[in-house]
Amino acid sequence: MLAVLSLGVLSLGACDGSKPLIKREPEQPEFPVADRPVAHIVSPRWSNEEARDRVREAATVMDKASIRSGMTVADIGAGEGYYTIRLAARVGEDGRVLAEDVVAATRDQLAERVSRERLENVSVRLGTPADPKLPDNSFDRVLMVHMYHEIEQPYEFLWRLRPSLKPDGLVVVVDANRPTRDHGTPPELLRCEFAAVGYVPVSFEPMPRAGGYFATFRVQGPRPQPEAIKPCRMQPAPAANPGVAHP
Repeated sequence: MLAVLSLGVLSLGACDGSKPLIKREPEQPEFPVADRPVAHIVSPRWSNEEARDRVREAATVMDKASIRSGMTVADIGAGEGYYTIRLAARVGEDGRVLAEDVVAATRDQLAERVSRERLENVSVRLGTPADPKLPDNSFDRVLMVHMYHEIEQPYEFLWRLRPSLKPDGLVVVVDANRPTRDHGTPPELLRCEFAAVGYVPVSFEPMPRAGGYFATFRVQGPRPQPEAIKPCRMQPAPAANPGVAHP
């Protein structure tokens, strides 16, 4: 009888309401949907590496982005590693390059290339379409070359990217000035989507040798709450004009 009473007291003590019996998963933030088509990933290669080097594409982009020895740089959508390999040489043994792709097979091929070329300052990882999963306060530059138009959830992606930048860090975008369905991003849309998540433009200039333009952004102010993000809307435009975006 005493044993039964003791068990009853213990049971009541465990259910005194001081701690919840059911753990609830934290709610995931909701982000606005992008008002634009998304280009499908068709190849891990944008162009032939030798042809790109003949016009000094990577060297010019790295010069414009002021990438130098000792920096930590992320190459998002790294593909076969055209920029990854050249970034590794530019930042040197005191710098670091994190190369990321969302396609596992492409990530594995790049990892093999990095190992084969013995690039000790490069790490390769798999990201997700809506989250680059980068460590906080780590990067001087984040490169997105000919891949921004493939991001299905740009507001969530840019929102989750923000903490990874150092205080003076920059996001570098190279893309073509054409509709997203045609594997490009109109500059007005690019600026609008970045602004919606609290980035401000630092530079923008045409870059025909890289197939479009070169743009950089930095973070300004606090990161907005996901529900406060105002999505950009594309206004219909004539065929010759890729359209104008507005919040």
